Amino acid sequence: MADEDFDLVVIGGGPGGYVAAIRAAQLGMKTAVVEREHLGGICLNWGCIPTKALLRSSEINHLLHHLSDFGFAADNIRYDLPAVVKRSRAVAKQLVSGVGHLLKKNKVSVFDGAGRLAGRHTVAVQKGNAKVAQLKAPHIILATGARARQLPGLESDGKLIWSYKEAMVPEQMPKSLLVVGSGAIGIEFASFFRNMGAEVTVVEVLDRVLPVEDAEISGFARKAFEKQGIKILTSAAVKGAKKGDGTVTASVESGGKTHEIVVDRVISAVGIVGNVEDVGLDGTSVKIARTHVEIDEYCRTGEPGVYAIGDLCGPPWLAHKASHEGVVCVEKIAGLNDVHPIDWTNIPGCTYCRPQVASVGLTEARAKEQGHEVKVGRFPFIGNGKAIAMGEPEGMVKVVFDGKTGALLGAHMCGAEVTEMIQGFAIARTLETTETELMHTVFPHPTVSETMHEAVLDAYGRAIHF
Repeated sequence: MADEDFDLVVIGGGPGGYVAAIRAAQLGMKTAVVEREHLGGICLNWGCIPTKALLRSSEINHLLHHLSDFGFAADNIRYDLPAVVKRSRAVAKQLVSGVGHLLKKNKVSVFDGAGRLAGRHTVAVQKGNAKVAQLKAPHIILATGARARQLPGLESDGKLIWSYKEAMVPEQMPKSLLVVGSGAIGIEFASFFRNMGAEVTVVEVLDRVLPVEDAEISGFARKAFEKQGIKILTSAAVKGAKKGDGTVTASVESGGKTHEIVVDRVISAVGIVGNVEDVGLDGTSVKIARTHVEIDEYCRTGEPGVYAIGDLCGPPWLAHKASHEGVVCVEKIAGLNDVHPIDWTNIPGCTYCRPQVASVGLTEARAKEQGHEVKVGRFPFIGNGKAIAMGEPEGMVKVVFDGKTGALLGAHMCGAEVTEMIQGFAIARTLETTETELMHTVFPHPTVSETMHEAVLDAYGRAIHF
């Protein structure tokens, strides 16, 4: 059994863990990563990356069935589902291989096995029943991620009731599908399967879809989804499911009444649970709240020398948030004097459905709750030349400013490629930009990004094109 000393040991090789390790190595720290399954974590293997490959295929399928809108014609349009899935897996494999190369390039030691705290400044690495290494380090970062939450009676069986893993590698396309949960994961799957031709129903226990988004954007997105034929039931709950021969009968309670929905498959997408078990937290001062580790603005836990990042901690549960936390955490450990504490409101959120949804900062409701006197601007894609030329006129941008200081409090978008555009507002938030700088910024024409400028102008009664 190997017994080695390091400056830093990271347990978990996902987008938080491997980025933290690389940054530590750049800063001259002798670093190790312990990964029990696949480098890249859920994000690269079963989350962000392969789902985007699937969604890209579904977008193409949608466009192929609307060729006449662009002056084209084609007969016998069809897709090869195994080939669609194969491409998605190949994209994931390529990027996972790249992570291994980056770690090797930066001279990060990688240990294959499950890591757990085994006393002060010690990590034990176990593979199966064998202990393969004991690592010593004054600093240990927990980056063990999270897993899908299972609802009683809706536990995934890999056949009729799917988790995200089964939903990404379907052997055949279901004719009908029930998605339980309308967060980013649920809505992305609903969008993929609907664009591929399945009849989709979404059930959400809260009163609107994409509940973390601004209420106005949530309502706009819902109308777009329903226009596509997705059936949405809000303020509803799945109370049970009976498995049949190739179908599932779900009991859905809504408005005090219960009715049954028969579908080929069910996808459960009702949140995540932090992987806090078997990490050696017993007997430490690490605090856990609702299965997630509590941290401060520099990712420090209550246990000296132990840190936590990514999905293991609180929301937002996003890969880029995990990576950012990893960098901030390591730079603070290294003693850099320009490390800024993490402001989670500056982390953009993206949902890659059709139309896309993206946001950063405070919603209008949250801004008012915090006592801000707000100025709100809106601009629709129908007033944007590039969006119309692209055949994507369905969308809107909404911005929220502090009426007294002009500070940009939040930005919320729904439409084509808004997940690429939101970074402009994220930069503005980071730079503490006011409406004045945004108004003076020259946006290129013709671009969809002009909707961002117009929304800012609208907040102050100066919109030009609508």
